[in-house]
Amino acid sequence: MGVPQVNFALDTYECIVIYPGAAGRALPPETVQRLQAEHAEHMQALQRRGIVLVAGSVDGPAREPDPPIGFGLARTGSVDDVRSVLEADPAVQAGLYRVEVLTFLCPAGSLEFPLVKAGS
Repeated sequence: MGVPQVNFALDTYECIVIYPGAAGRALPPETVQRLQAEHAEHMQALQRRGIVLVAGSVDGPAREPDPPIGFGLARTGSVDDVRSVLEADPAVQAGLYRVEVLTFLCPAGSLEFPLVKAGS
């Protein structure tokens, strides 16, 4: 598909989509709780490091069987780098979650991340 041909500047981000993992249903509830806490810590650390700009949960009707459960944006210039740090997430490694990282393009200057600015 590639970059759309438009007559205005585009900003490029890495779009993070988190889905339920294959092992999630088989894990004991206490393991799921621990992994969810470790996942939250991992994502917060990535935000503090400036890798992830924003991330959070999503809920509501979506495609089945595995609708996305989380979404985020990063801006490193490398889908592979973002995928690599997300695959190091303990919850991803344990199979509770799986991640996809895609390129997201939008009109330049249309997004701001005040929490990132406040933390820098």
